[in-house]
Amino acid sequence: MRIFILLLLLSLRVQAQDSVTVKHPKAKALVKVFVAPVTLIGLSLYTKDEGNLFNRYAVRDWRNDHLPNFENHLDDHLQFAPIVLVYGLDLLGVQAKNDFINRTLLFVKSEILMNAFVRTLKSTTNVWRPDGSNDRSWPSGHTAQAFMAATFMHKEFGEKSIWFSIGAYSMATSVGVFRVLNNRHWISDVLAGAGLGILSTNIVYATHRYRWGKRPNLTILPTYSNGLGVFMALKLGD
Repeated sequence: MRIFILLLLLSLRVQAQDSVTVKHPKAKALVKVFVAPVTLIGLSLYTKDEGNLFNRYAVRDWRNDHLPNFENHLDDHLQFAPIVLVYGLDLLGVQAKNDFINRTLLFVKSEILMNAFVRTLKSTTNVWRPDGSNDRSWPSGHTAQAFMAATFMHKEFGEKSIWFSIGAYSMATSVGVFRVLNNRHWISDVLAGAGLGILSTNIVYATHRYRWGKRPNLTILPTYSNGLGVFMALKLGD
C-alpha cells in the first residue's frame, strides 16, 4: 500500500506542471516536459543502493515475507486501459483535446519513443529480475507502457476533469505495484519505467506541430555503438 501511495503521488506531479510559474517560455516548456520524469528516474537510481533508507532490496524482502505466493496477471491488460478509454470516450461523444488524426499520431510517436527508451536500456543495463528469470529487468516495460498511456489520457482529457488524470494514473500505478508483487520487477525498475513513460509522451506533445508540411521538432535515428542505441534531437519552440 505504501508503494501504491508513493507512486500515485509522484505520478500525479505531472498534473501540477501546468501551474509552475516560470517567466521564460522555453524554460517553462522544459520544466513541463522533464520535472516529473527526472524525479521518478532519480528515485529509481536512489533505490538501487542497498545502503539507502528506501531501497529495492527492502521492498523485495517485504514482498517475500508478506506475499510470497502472490500472482496476478491483471497488469498484462491494465497497462493498455487508458488508451482504450481515450478512444472509447471519443466514441461516446466526450471530445478529446485533439482530433482523431493528430491524437493518433501523438499516440503512435509516444509508443515508438517509449519502446526505444525501454528496449535500449534493457539491453544495455542487464539488470537481473528479482525472480532471477533473466537480465532484462531495468526499466519495467509494463510500467513504462502504462504511464505512457496514462499521460496520453491526461493530455487529452485532463483539462476536462482532474478525475480523468487521477483514474489514468491510478491504473498505471496499479500496474507498477503488480509488477513488484508478482516478483517480476524491483521498485527501481517500476520508478524508472514510470518516468520514461511520462517522458516519452511529454516529449511528443511538446514537439508535435499539429499541422502538415512542417519539419518536425523531434528527430529520432537508430545508432549502433557497442550495441543498439537511439540518437534523439529535440527542439523546443520555434
